[in-house]
Amino acid sequence: MNVHIYRTDLAWSGSTGQGYRSYDRTHSVRMGDTPSLTLSADPAFRGDPSLPNPEQLLLAAASSCQLLSFLAVAARAGVDVVAYTDAARAIMPGDAVPVRITAISLHVSVVVRGADEQTVRRLLEEAHEQCYIASTLATPVDVTAEVEVLA
Repeated sequence: MNVHIYRTDLAWSGSTGQGYRSYDRTHSVRMGDTPSLTLSADPAFRGDPSLPNPEQLLLAAASSCQLLSFLAVAARAGVDVVAYTDAARAIMPGDAVPVRITAISLHVSVVVRGADEQTVRRLLEEAHEQCYIASTLATPVDVTAEVEVLA
């Protein structure tokens, strides 16, 4: 059996000595040989609003996985995907205990050639079933789609 191992390296420095309200939430993450990505906490948790946060990264991972899974199943089925967008959203209610993202919605728009709408919707569902990020999360990931078929 193949085992896939993923690595990231995270670094932060500063001081929490002055309490919760005072320390900097900015940190960096390096993924392989790529330049590091500077992150912070969500502004609601005293983070820098100009930087991405872990919640956004989780949502981006779910969105990216759905895209990559769909492109793979479409290519194998001989469907020519010419455009794909996703207006993804995640919800984290302030009263959830423990604090967590409780819903992820992917709002996909796909433009294809060489297939009918029903086939594309079936492939989107198959991709969702194969998406390892959605399968890993305890939070449900809902995928809705608009499909355009070019002549």
